[in-house]
Amino acid sequence: MHNGKKLLWVDDEIDLLKPHIRFLTDKGYNVDTATNGEDAISMVRERNYDLVFIDEMMPGMGGLKTLSEIKEIQPALPIIMVTKNEAESLMEEAIGAQINDYLIKPVSPSQVLLSCKKFLEGKRIEQEHVSRDYVQEFGAIASSLMSRMSTDDWISLYQKIVGWDLELDRHRETGLQDMLSEQKRDTNNAFGKYIEDNYQDWIHNGKEKPVLSTEVIREFVLPEIDDKKSVFFFVIDCLRYDQWLLMEKLLTPDYTVSRKWYYGILPTATPYSRNAIFSGLHPSEIEKQYPEIWSKGQDDDNSRNRFEKELLDVQLKRLGVGLKPEPKYIKILDPEFGRATEQNISSLSSARLVSVVVNFIDMLAHSRSDSDILREIAPNEPAYRTLTQSWFQHSWLLRMFQTIAKQRDVTVIVTTDHGSILSSRGAKVLGDREASTSLRYKYGRNLKVEDKYAWFIKNPADLKLPNRGITANYIIAKEDFYFVYPTEYHKYLNQYKNTFQHGGMSMEEMILPVVILKPR
Repeated sequence: MHNGKKLLWVDDEIDLLKPHIRFLTDKGYNVDTATNGEDAISMVRERNYDLVFIDEMMPGMGGLKTLSEIKEIQPALPIIMVTKNEAESLMEEAIGAQINDYLIKPVSPSQVLLSCKKFLEGKRIEQEHVSRDYVQEFGAIASSLMSRMSTDDWISLYQKIVGWDLELDRHRETGLQDMLSEQKRDTNNAFGKYIEDNYQDWIHNGKEKPVLSTEVIREFVLPEIDDKKSVFFFVIDCLRYDQWLLMEKLLTPDYTVSRKWYYGILPTATPYSRNAIFSGLHPSEIEKQYPEIWSKGQDDDNSRNRFEKELLDVQLKRLGVGLKPEPKYIKILDPEFGRATEQNISSLSSARLVSVVVNFIDMLAHSRSDSDILREIAPNEPAYRTLTQSWFQHSWLLRMFQTIAKQRDVTVIVTTDHGSILSSRGAKVLGDREASTSLRYKYGRNLKVEDKYAWFIKNPADLKLPNRGITANYIIAKEDFYFVYPTEYHKYLNQYKNTFQHGGMSMEEMILPVVILKPR
């Protein structure tokens, strides 16, 4: 039975459709009939219908006119046009009139039933399948965590989890979100152990290492540059894979899309990860080889990203890559400059390589942490994704991509320096006054934190991190923990609970897409 769903079938030859109507009645639907458009409109005014079938060819008021009148009364009412006319122009006119489906006579009872199920039960049926499929996938993911996994396995697993995150966003009635959240937490717990076991080997060029931040330009950007083609290389600060997937949908009309992957270095914070991208070096190597660059920002982590253009130049020189005209570099820190850059983006394509750093999403994450209004607008991950998508849909950045797509000999590469994680559990940490203030990583003397909350880095050189003094150590947060000092512990615990942070080791922060966009 179908809970008494009410249908209206409008056709001047309704007697010929009695077998269809009887068939639908036997399936549990309540079916009213009308032989003309005027009666159908009156019936729609008086009763609440769930679905309407309209014959296109009727004497008097035709199907399209009837459709238009009914849509004025109930704009959301699904309407299916039934016609003998296969003319393309009629189909286009019906689509323009907001028809929901289109059936060509003679129609079979099974076609009609399929349309009813699609519009009246589609969501329930889809939810049942989603619930069944996720419960099966849940077991498969749990089993995979008990096996030996490679870097590619972790990428595939992360893609699956993000896919389910987006799928369950569409089917919140399934009530499976909490189950997925617990599984993400368990998976990040296993991922953290995997990173502790393998990261140091990767850093020192061990076997089975993934592409790291230091290799992004060499592995993904330079191979796309040739004598006839320009490359626009966008680094969108703090962009997560789930956010990118929603943004990507808006780009597919203009671009073909392919994805590759890399692992962000630790800490997953801009001064380390983005400098590693542009320099091709780890932080301790930058400190050693270019002390004048690193030391210029030694009192402020953020200021260390003022020299990305210079670091890119020395990387290209080190790799023996000479580009004429010289590469261009742009950093967009505010919307006004973004709009100005949008107006001039076409003129930049004369360069073989144009690097564009976009800071907006990182600013959005930080602003949400400090703004009650933004937290209300985006209280959880689905809302945060939607907020990012809404911004992008109306942004100068999307228009910039659309303008670039009109040029044929160009490739656009989009990536990020790190992601972020919704940090929901506080971890008490001890340290002296000189310790850094970041919430997902810290460096300083005499740092103390429980092992279950963080990875303690006794010797920074092991991870090619800057040596900030003989007694300086690093701690890097695991899973979704964030660091809080004992002083005013509860105040800061509540202030930063459920904020998006970065710097630690989680799939969201470390497993990062590199997207290759080619104009269609």
